[in-house]
Amino acid sequence: MERAVARRAGELAVLAAIATACTASAQEPVRAAEPARLAAHGLLIAIAAAGPRLVAVGDRGVIVLSDDRGSSWTQARYVPTQALLTGVCFLDERRGVAVGHDEVILTSDDAGRTWKRTHDAPQAQRPLLDVWCGADGSVIAVGAYSAYLTSRDGGATWRETKFTPASPGPRARQAAAGAVAEQEEAGAAGGYHLNRIVSGGGQRLYIAGEAGHLYASEDAGASWRTLASPYEGSFFGVLPLADRVLLAFGLRGHLYRSADEGASWQPIETATVAMLTGAAALDSGSIAIVGLAGVVLLSHDGGRSFALVQQADRSGLSAVLGVGGGRLAVVGEAGARAIALEPRAAAGSAAP
Repeated sequence: MERAVARRAGELAVLAAIATACTASAQEPVRAAEPARLAAHGLLIAIAAAGPRLVAVGDRGVIVLSDDRGSSWTQARYVPTQALLTGVCFLDERRGVAVGHDEVILTSDDAGRTWKRTHDAPQAQRPLLDVWCGADGSVIAVGAYSAYLTSRDGGATWRETKFTPASPGPRARQAAAGAVAEQEEAGAAGGYHLNRIVSGGGQRLYIAGEAGHLYASEDAGASWRTLASPYEGSFFGVLPLADRVLLAFGLRGHLYRSADEGASWQPIETATVAMLTGAAALDSGSIAIVGLAGVVLLSHDGGRSFALVQQADRSGLSAVLGVGGGRLAVVGEAGARAIALEPRAAAGSAAP
């Protein structure tokens, strides 16, 4: 049975630190991230926008900032942890939340320049893997073994909630029956890892999980339901698009498209077996998906087909944001950088 943290450690160099950091850092005293001249070139896991600023988080509590669309980066002034940080989001241009190992949760009210710790539980040995920031101060952090923490005050205080998604509806129940049974079994042993949480617009949220599990909420996380899954391997992301379209992606280059909000799925050819880890809808209407081995996939037809734009250095990529002008801001095992897409790749056909 796959476990998201272990599989990331074993199959994706960009996340190699995850497997060991959980147990090792539990024995260490609280220490702040150290200034590093090459902070922007080390392992970085997640990226988010704080208005025009980009904020990326990663290994040993490192947080870096860019005010020029990812061309240059500076390290945050103060981060009170050396845990591996795995997720970051912003409620507005100034207020942000970052999460990571040791169940650490940090908040910032100055667009990522400085941070304070509002929660941690190293004894639990249950890393947080992602975080979502919503309206009115709502924040949800998710992670290993179905960790699910909520805040209603922008991350200042937290409440742990048991993650108990409902079974699929009648149309999807038969297709997902085996997955639901497996989930119930895993729940008794601590639950599946929740790898990514994303907004689908309004009150709609989605979670991508291990062992083929996908979840949806229509009420900003107050309740969840299990979606029919097209795949038994772990998913590391979901990308909601217009017109009820969803993309779900994960291990071994597996990518699926749904035109009915997850009731049914179609496989999409990717021309790669690399793990897919991050995605973004671009202002141009195109879609970018990144992954292990320098994989960048581009679509210009709503996710019906993708072209592989292989990066020459083949360093693992973990997250991506579109920054306009045919450019992507990416983070991964070689740190943070901007990728300038060739005109043909940025505006041409995505068909293989």
